[in-house]
Amino acid sequence: MELIEKKTEKCVIIGINGRLDTINYSILEKRLTELLDQNVTKILINCSQMDYVSSSGLRILLMALKRITMVKGKFVLCSLQENIREIFEISGFTTIFEIHPNEEDALGVF
Repeated sequence: MELIEKKTEKCVIIGINGRLDTINYSILEKRLTELLDQNVTKILINCSQMDYVSSSGLRILLMALKRITMVKGKFVLCSLQENIREIFEISGFTTIFEIHPNEEDALGVF
């Protein structure tokens, strides 16, 4: 997995490229924790290049959502591939996360 990060005036965008699974979820966990510790409160996760997510990956995303929600920030996901969307639907995460079809739409909520 590779993280591609860019900062805009609205938020920090993190693109996940590859598999977010038990082997490498700690990479995302470390980066999100660093951002949250720096008081970044607006994060967009672009999932257009993420081709798999395990329960460990879901847990990290949920942890970040909870921390940002506590400080009244915004944590948004976008561009879920169909197989990833199915995992989110089965786990009930589509009702927990704010998910947009593409990055442009997602940026509009910040």
